[in-house]
Amino acid sequence: MKDTPINYTIVNQIIENSGLKPDMSSSTIREIVRIVNDLEKATGEKYIRMEMGVPGLPTPQILIDAEIEALKNGSKTVTSKYPMIEGDAELKKESARFVKLFINIDVEPKHCVPAVGSMQSAMALFLTVNRLHEKRNKILFIDPGFPVQKQQCHVLGVKYETFDVYNFRGEKLKDKIESYLKTGEFSSIIYSNPNNPSWISFTEKELKIIGDLATKYETIVLEDLAYFGMDFRQDYSKPGVPPYQPTVANYTKNYIIMLSSSKVFSFAGQRLGIIIVSPELFDKSYDGLKRNFKKDVFGYALIYGSLYTLSAGVNHSSQIGMAKMLKAVNEGKYNFVEGVKPYGERAKVIKKLFVDNGFKIVYDKDEGEPISDGFYFTFSYPGLSGNELLEDLLYYGISAISLKITGSERTEGMRACVSQILPEQFEVLEYRLKKFNENHK
Repeated sequence: MKDTPINYTIVNQIIENSGLKPDMSSSTIREIVRIVNDLEKATGEKYIRMEMGVPGLPTPQILIDAEIEALKNGSKTVTSKYPMIEGDAELKKESARFVKLFINIDVEPKHCVPAVGSMQSAMALFLTVNRLHEKRNKILFIDPGFPVQKQQCHVLGVKYETFDVYNFRGEKLKDKIESYLKTGEFSSIIYSNPNNPSWISFTEKELKIIGDLATKYETIVLEDLAYFGMDFRQDYSKPGVPPYQPTVANYTKNYIIMLSSSKVFSFAGQRLGIIIVSPELFDKSYDGLKRNFKKDVFGYALIYGSLYTLSAGVNHSSQIGMAKMLKAVNEGKYNFVEGVKPYGERAKVIKKLFVDNGFKIVYDKDEGEPISDGFYFTFSYPGLSGNELLEDLLYYGISAISLKITGSERTEGMRACVSQILPEQFEVLEYRLKKFNENHK
């Protein structure tokens, strides 16, 4: 039996019976969650859990109180009536204000459309953007990225291609993206910024490259801002005061922004996202939409075609609560960035513990500048493949996911989420990492 912090025999037995071998690095996030749940139950040991991007901070009280009030006082409308598909009027108004105050982009309330989380936002957008043109039916993923979005494409039968941005930062990004767009096969580009899983952030130069190419090739950019304002190298917390959250919307009119309440407001359980559609795109007509939708106007097709088929609307109370939350943020009464800064503080400590014990940070730079400390980071261990590293870490009470499932070519690497690791666990993590390093030298 090997000298590992977690009982080797029990861990080995559960891994062998999991059905995830021989290639554990291809396991989905939820499959890793399941096996770690089984390991904790069987061993009685608490794991350092880094496999799932779950909020690890409390929901702001403003938001909780507002939703409770809505449920208590709205029995004739909030709980018994269907919500409007296009969204709650107050939420749409405050969303438009938020976009102006924190991104410095002008949109109207009608361009702000609630969805049942950003996963539904993406699903609805994939359903819509690939039907604008008969022959332009592919999506370009700038990877690494959120694995479930590709799974959505598989379910929908949507074609896509991907490339790992690791070797194409700065000016190199232009030729790489253009090599795809000039084929005339792509309806859209999708990426997250800051990036899940790597936590890189595109520079203004890179965003301009993407925006300019989107305009040149009439391609829609789907910009996932799930981690809005969480690049803590800059302070994006002051309403109406620069710097503003970086966005491709500064460089093209062909943009759609996906906002999420899950991480920034720790509101993941209530499932609320907001789609921000460029005003020019919202009212634009596409002949291709007539094949699948009642009308050929993009905004109409998105709301009353795609979203309507996925859900009968976003629940009233979440929308009312978020409207009041955004109102407080917009008026400077609540600093949403301060509320999530503990993630950056945790990441700084945790990354150092990994590096001090022989691990390497995989995605470590934004055009020569060290990446921010935030919700995620990526790591590898010299001499081990991603498959070997994922499995070996389980014997040391540490869980993460492989970069292989994110579209990264750095398949030796892992994605770690810091949200569930509390400061009181740092000592345990350090011991386990030291033991791992001793046994793998």
